[in-house]
Amino acid sequence: MSLLTVNNLQIAYGGIQAVKGISFEVNAGELVSLIGANGAGKTSTLNCLGGLLKPAGGEILYQGKSLLSIPIHDRVKHGLALVPEGRGIFSKLTVAENLRMGAYHRQLHESELDQAFERFPRLYERKTQLAGTLSGGEQQMLAIVRALLSKPKLLLLDEPSMGLAPIMVEKIFATISEVTQEGVAVLLVEQNAKAALALAQRAYVMESGVISLEGDAKDLAADSRVRAAYLGE
Repeated sequence: MSLLTVNNLQIAYGGIQAVKGISFEVNAGELVSLIGANGAGKTSTLNCLGGLLKPAGGEILYQGKSLLSIPIHDRVKHGLALVPEGRGIFSKLTVAENLRMGAYHRQLHESELDQAFERFPRLYERKTQLAGTLSGGEQQMLAIVRALLSKPKLLLLDEPSMGLAPIMVEKIFATISEVTQEGVAVLLVEQNAKAALALAQRAYVMESGVISLEGDAKDLAADSRVRAAYLGE
């Protein structure tokens, strides 16, 4: 069943069209990757779904209803969570305070915080520390766990591995895999095309604001065009 359906989405900055009529879908519990070079329109697409940008045209259906009819501040209540590029943590709040903000719209049980800390013991060790003093990888962990505490049906992730050490990238991707196994759908925008395709069930390739290729992630990983353009082969 389609959780998110995007039809002919257009996004413009002034007179410049960044996204030129793309269509795609994400099914319940599915991990879908959106790959492509810098400037292809991937982040603009994710920011539009998260409510940070208004579309210039097209239709976005979430659980069968127009996403644009849901006020931005209410989207998290409907199960839509965005972890933006740059993480978007509250740097002047502690780790624990940041996590509580993930569930601002509902009653948070202490057992849920305990489970979050079990998943990321490093955050537990730093729970009273200001979030702005964490390493980049720890901040990314914090942003993902905070989003998960909102109990999302669909998690939008923008470049979660950017600027992180390989060991931290491995941990982040392992967590994303666990999340989908728990039934959360994920739309992943990621520069690391090899890792993104290995993780996803399906994928879309964006070039200059349009979707140029789509299909099963394994098939795309084997496609000579994808291998030449994005996998360095």
